[in-house]
Amino acid sequence: MSYCKQEGKDRIIFVTKEDHEAPSNAELIADDPNDPYEDQGLILPSGEINWNCPCLGGMASGPCGTQFKEAFSCFHYSNEEVKGSECIDNFRAMQECMEKYPELYPQEDENEGADAAAPPLVDSTAPVPTEDSSPASVPSSNSTPSPPTPESAPSSDNTPPTDSQAAS
Repeated sequence: MSYCKQEGKDRIIFVTKEDHEAPSNAELIADDPNDPYEDQGLILPSGEINWNCPCLGGMASGPCGTQFKEAFSCFHYSNEEVKGSECIDNFRAMQECMEKYPELYPQEDENEGADAAAPPLVDSTAPVPTEDSSPASVPSSNSTPSPPTPESAPSSDNTPPTDSQAAS
């Protein structure tokens, strides 16, 4: 036997196996743009900021919500040449507020964050030279340099060098 139960904004419907086997008679309704529970994204169709967007991670509420809203609004509506350059004081106020609540807004350790985000400086697949190994080819002072090979020639189209070019 199927039945329905209302919990706040949610309606929970319990159905039987027989209910699932019958064709659906559900009627779809058009999306209501004013539905407060509808996901609209960060920017509403009106151009305003959707402070309820889950993409903000709850930053708009909480002890520093006012400072966050002021800083974010300032940046969003900025018309300066360097967008948001007039908002430094707002972001500073937000940062100062966040520093008062380290349990809610933990700061990333500079060393940890750099290590986690930065790519390795050395190609781990490249052979590592040892102290007793000599360079592959060192031009002598009395020899004329040979013309560059296609692999070692610098690129003229401003593309980054390949691994073989960077290694030479």
